[in-house]
Amino acid sequence: MTDPVVDLLVLGSGIAGLSAAVRAAREHGLDVGVVTKGSLSDAATRWAQGGVAAVVDEVSDSTELHVADTLSVGAGLCDVDAVRTMVAEGPARVGELIAWGARFDRDAEGALSLGREGGHSASRVVHAGGAATGAEIERVLVDTVRATAAAVHEHVFAVDLVVDGGRCCGVRVRHADGSVGTLAARNVLLATGGAGQLYSVTTNPLEATGDGIAMALRAGVACADLEFVQFHPTALAVDRHPRPLITEALRGDGAVLRDSAGERFVDELSARDVVSRAMTQRMLELGVAHLWLDCTDVDDLAGRYPTIAAMLANAGLDPTVDWLPVAPAAHYLCGGVITDLDGATTMAGLWAAGEVACSGVHGANRLASNSLLEGLVFGTRAAAAVAAGRNGPSPTGAMAGVLGSGGDFGSLPVEVVGTGVAGCDPSMRASLQRAMTEGAGVVRDEGSLAVVAGVLDEVAATPGDGSVAALEVANLAAVGSALVAAARRRTESRGAHTRIDAPDLDGEQARRVVCRRVDGGAEPFDVATVGGAG
Repeated sequence: MTDPVVDLLVLGSGIAGLSAAVRAAREHGLDVGVVTKGSLSDAATRWAQGGVAAVVDEVSDSTELHVADTLSVGAGLCDVDAVRTMVAEGPARVGELIAWGARFDRDAEGALSLGREGGHSASRVVHAGGAATGAEIERVLVDTVRATAAAVHEHVFAVDLVVDGGRCCGVRVRHADGSVGTLAARNVLLATGGAGQLYSVTTNPLEATGDGIAMALRAGVACADLEFVQFHPTALAVDRHPRPLITEALRGDGAVLRDSAGERFVDELSARDVVSRAMTQRMLELGVAHLWLDCTDVDDLAGRYPTIAAMLANAGLDPTVDWLPVAPAAHYLCGGVITDLDGATTMAGLWAAGEVACSGVHGANRLASNSLLEGLVFGTRAAAAVAAGRNGPSPTGAMAGVLGSGGDFGSLPVEVVGTGVAGCDPSMRASLQRAMTEGAGVVRDEGSLAVVAGVLDEVAATPGDGSVAALEVANLAAVGSALVAAARRRTESRGAHTRIDAPDLDGEQARRVVCRRVDGGAEPFDVATVGGAG
């Protein structure tokens, strides 16, 4: 089955993809298609409790402060130009959401209520419904996309990129009835989110299987910073997959972390990697599976955070009297498909925005609530670049180091790049997740990473049944293998990457680890360090 060629085919229905789709159709008059493997509203954006970090109050905050906070948390690997672009354009993008109908929390005077989260030096986080920001943004974007001329393909799984003459010109897809076809496009935007389902303990929805990154890797497109997996410190430690998330905003409002003896052991408003590391170390010392979040001093929690209160009530917990069992959970992939400042990748016709991308804004660790902001800003920029007829990347953002490295990170010379229709055995998903959690989690070392690599090789070598579940496991294995290869190359501890056999920061390794797929040879990935922080 071949559909008409569209100007822009967006893969994914989160904040980055839908922002791009709206802009491309409404403002630039492009023919747009949106592909999502679930329904249009089934995206990680919907799960986001944290808000959008943006400088909307120039009296108590400033662009320079937001930039400085982002660079500090990124541990020397942020691209400065990318960060400045995101921070400078963020307030306007938030204003557009409001114009489209987003209802953010406001104070008694009608001004936007601004929260403070870990790593921020000022209150600049815009929320909706206390901890329901993602759901509100998703609602607005879905409604707006449905009101445009965009063709929406729901319950369609993107299998692999179609490449012709080194240019991406569409995707091979699997429809809900099992049939396989092609969606042709002059440009394809990867906005497929992250890969939290690599881990058995994660806050990510079941759909977060790294599909876009895996497709890019198979097509020889350069990816970077995959070793930096951010773990959210306060996932509710209950027997659920994914784990319910307890927003960081509660710690900004006075909630504190305690160990089993009731002692505080970390500054709760430190960056997420610092808090997660401290929690993991304390859990290992005490031999326990979780610690405690004490919210008893948070004023009017139920009124200000109704979705959190309802979730806790469902779990039989009363935050006014109970300490809440919490443990770190895989939350956000800081790296992905390398892009320039307009979302262009190393393959002509292929663009990326949001969590699937490595734009350079997060570096080694993401500043809280910068993720929704990144999706808004760079999804919008990608749409504008496509409309302007851009063809290929410029040496800006994270792409600057790659284009200046002299390395060949171009596409493989094939028409359709893929791994066949079988995928990998779906029953191996749980063993893959356990191996990643135990050996490539908050802390790792060469020995643990080698064990994980062996498990991933076994998974990749076990054919599946061609189902979507089998294709997802194949994608997890591909992304996991690249992640582990990058983590083995980075022999230091930096940001969200902590190696207990290399605990110090190494200034010589303040460069990106870039992976691309290669055929043949003993190693599945060509791994190199290129460039540096802008």
